Parts: sequence; C-alpha cells; structure tokens
Amino acid sequence: MTAVTPAPTAAASRTPSPGNKKTPRHTARESSRGYWIYLLPGAVGFLAIVAIPFGMNVYYSLTSWRGVGAPKFVGLDNYVRLVADPAFWASFLHSIAFILAMAIIPTALGVLLAAVLFDYIAPKFGSRVASILRATFYLPQILPIVVAGVLWKWLYQPQYGIINTTLDDIGLGFLQQNWLGDSDTAMLAVMNVLIWLQIGYTVVVFMAGLSRVDPALYEAAEIDGAGWFQRFWSITIPQLRPEIAVVLITTSVAALKVFAPIYVLTKGGPGTSTIVPAYFSYSNFFTTTQVGYGAAVATLLALLVTIIAIVLLRFQTRNAEGFEK
Repeated sequence: MTAVTPAPTAAASRTPSPGNKKTPRHTARESSRGYWIYLLPGAVGFLAIVAIPFGMNVYYSLTSWRGVGAPKFVGLDNYVRLVADPAFWASFLHSIAFILAMAIIPTALGVLLAAVLFDYIAPKFGSRVASILRATFYLPQILPIVVAGVLWKWLYQPQYGIINTTLDDIGLGFLQQNWLGDSDTAMLAVMNVLIWLQIGYTVVVFMAGLSRVDPALYEAAEIDGAGWFQRFWSITIPQLRPEIAVVLITTSVAALKVFAPIYVLTKGGPGTSTIVPAYFSYSNFFTTTQVGYGAAVATLLALLVTIIAIVLLRFQTRNAEGFEK
C-alpha cells in the first residue's frame, strides 16, 4: 500500500515560522510607533509657547537688564530683593483675596443657583425659563474684560456713577464712596467685579453636572417628604463633587494669574492696595523697565501656579476615585 501524507490543516498553515514569531508586546510596540507623529504639533507648540519662553524668563530673572543692551548676570540678587519687597508680599496676599472672590464665593453661589434652577425653577416654570436665567448668569463671561471693566468703572464713578447716584436718590447718600479711588474700598470693589464675572461659569458647569443626575433621586426624596434644602444637601452637593473639584482648580489658578481686571479697573492702586503678582511683574517689565526683577516675579508666580495646580489635581483625582467607590 502507498502511504498517504495528510494535507496540512488551515491552522497549521497559519502557524508562523520560528523566525517570524512576534510577541504581543512586540506587536503593540510596533503599532504604537505610528502615533508619535501626532504628538509632534503639540510638542512643537509646547516648546515654542511654554518651554522656551519660560527658560528665557528664568535666565532673565538672574540678570539685571532694562530691555536694551546686554543683560548683566547678577545671580539670585533679584530673588533676594523680592524677599524684602513689601509690594511683592502684598501682591501675593491680594491673590488670596482674589481666590476667595474668583473661586470660593462663585463656587458656593454657583452650586446654590444651579440647584435652584434645576430643582425648583425648571420643575415649576419650565426648562425654557431655567435656560434663559442660566444664559443671563453666563452673560458676563461673554463680555470682553475691557468692556466689563469700562462698565464697572462707570458704575463706580464717585460723582455721577449709578451706584452713588442711586444711594443718594434713596436717602443713603452717607454710604457714597470713591469705590476704586479709596484704598479701603478698592479691594472690595474689585472683588465684587470678579465674583460677578465668575458666577456664570460655575452655574453652567454645575447645571451640566446636574443634567447627569437621575431625576428619580429628587422625586423619591420629595415623595419621602424631603424639603428643598434637604435635597440640596443630600443629593445635589454629593452628586456635584467632581464638578466642584474641577471648578475650584480652574478658578483658583485663574485667580493667581488675574491681570486684565486689575489693569482695566485700578492698575494696582491706589498705591499697592489692589496689586497682584501678574500686574506687579508687568509694571516692572514695562513701567520701570526692570526686566530682570519682573522676570523673577513671573518665575515665582509660574512655579506657584504649577505647584498649586498639581496639588489641586491630585486632590481632584482622589476625590473622583472616592466618588466612584
């Protein structure tokens, strides 16, 4: 009899030879190589806009330079001078006040207003009314800072501004103030503008967060006899924990970097009563032309913002993990 050799099966025909065998890790490495090219535009942009300018700023902070001629290397002299500069410390203390005005207060008010719109206005008056009110709160975010600053400077004007005029018309003329020209009231006046600017952002974010909450939670709580404040405390705030963390991060960083409202409203005055690090750095760059000193302020501000952002991001990550559990 003639021996018959069986034909190779399909599985055997697909078996790679020992020389061409590829491990899953090797295959994954090869497939990921093609993605690196898509990172190049972002990497180039980061180098051109962030890394290189920051490196140059650090270099200039170690020099004495007036913007023309060759910089003179002075080492850490600018930083030693900063430690003894009361205006520098005042600017950072004012940043704490602006964190209150741009982060803490708008976040608290935003949660409250979003809860009222979502859990009270929308069920009783319809979602269209709630949407109109939400857009109204967001309107200051649309206005350019310059336009908003001019508007508020007119409102605060001591002779014919609408605030002092209204106080006089209702018999409260004794409360009239030179709101932006008096060091006792300038900080509070600027903080009021910042709160007005930020509330719309927080309301929109929290309304978006509440849209993912199951309405059955509110309905069940209402059936069980829970009042509005009980629903707000037991349902709204716990459900908005991730959004609250994100808003606090973004608004706190924005408060540390605030510049435009100060530039438009007070230019850091009267005196140094409203000066902030960003404007302090700007004034040294372009007003007194102490470029090295201004660069030192900007370097410390950048490092402070980075550290606070990292801390807040870690806190937000832990908060999100706890929320998921």
